[in-house]
Amino acid sequence: MNHELQNTIALLERTPAALDALLRGLPAAWTENNEGGDTWNVHGVLAHLIHCEHDDWMPRLRMILEFGEGSTFKPLDREGSARSGAGKTLDQLLDEFAEQRARNLAELRALDLKPEDMNRRGMHPVFGSVTLSDFLATWPAHDLTHLHQISRIMAHQYREAVGPWVRFLGVMQCAGHSSQA
Repeated sequence: MNHELQNTIALLERTPAALDALLRGLPAAWTENNEGGDTWNVHGVLAHLIHCEHDDWMPRLRMILEFGEGSTFKPLDREGSARSGAGKTLDQLLDEFAEQRARNLAELRALDLKPEDMNRRGMHPVFGSVTLSDFLATWPAHDLTHLHQISRIMAHQYREAVGPWVRFLGVMQCAGHSSQA
């Protein structure tokens, strides 16, 4: 599937509601535990999504439009997620994510990007030159990565409880797929 902005927006506008439907009101056992070690819990993933809404997606998009390859994206602050979630309840994070996503999508729509804009380039600190289309296609894929991560974190809480079925449950077999870039 090729990148189409309307398809990107269609998924991006649904992520907050999907997270809200899955997470709001759940017992803390589902959302406060992680997969062991230094892994994120659901709260941490939501804080990361909020941090990206503030410091990644629209600021980088504006950089591409304003500076092109003449200015390199600021690396994402990996500690920013902890600051974004500090002292907030899961419900507060869900509300903040929905509000910030709505603002970002309104700004994205207001840009009235044209097909020829999709070939504009920016400079990523690791990947080098990237197109606006590459960048925009990454946004919903990032959402899906973290929806997958959240389902994996939650499934991990019943890893022992499912007994022998663990071998048939793909979410229990997945060790994650993201790397830092």
